[in-house]
Amino acid sequence: MSNIAVIGTGYVGLVTGTCFSDLGNRVVCMDVQHDKIERLRKGIAPIYEPGLEEMIERNLKAGRLFFTTDYAEALHEAEFVFIAVGTPESEDGSADMRYVESAARAIGTHAPGRSAEPLVIVNKSTVPIGTGDVVSSLVREKCPPDFKFSVVSNPEFLREGQAILDFLHPDRVVLGSEK
Repeated sequence: MSNIAVIGTGYVGLVTGTCFSDLGNRVVCMDVQHDKIERLRKGIAPIYEPGLEEMIERNLKAGRLFFTTDYAEALHEAEFVFIAVGTPESEDGSADMRYVESAARAIGTHAPGRSAEPLVIVNKSTVPIGTGDVVSSLVREKCPPDFKFSVVSNPEFLREGQAILDFLHPDRVVLGSEK
């Protein structure tokens, strides 16, 4: 069993976190939207995905799935943290990276001191090439010099209406890292 934090409870983050908990991991999903987190704590999904609400309820009851608005709480025991925040299109058509950047800074601020093992930070959001370097730099800006972490890219291939099936039975998994 791993301790996983998922930053962002949109389509990708919520499905990812819930499925990881259903596989037996302890997962804390974090979002800055208080009302969304309150509904999720009651087992109410903000999106429709067949089977998702039942999976949320099952894992809440089993004590494997948690929801918070507090970065420190989400990252406290995390071994892996998935950045799954929105990257809406900017006026020029590029990905708006402000939420990814904010999450990276918050990880650098709140993750140090959580454990002696290096933290694995996973970019799950749809992001441009080079985002791993950006995330790494932003985390490094905020954390102590001795804090150990790696940044990995793991793009998502989830189809709406099939996301749970796609997560649990992927036709491909793509990972990228410097090391």
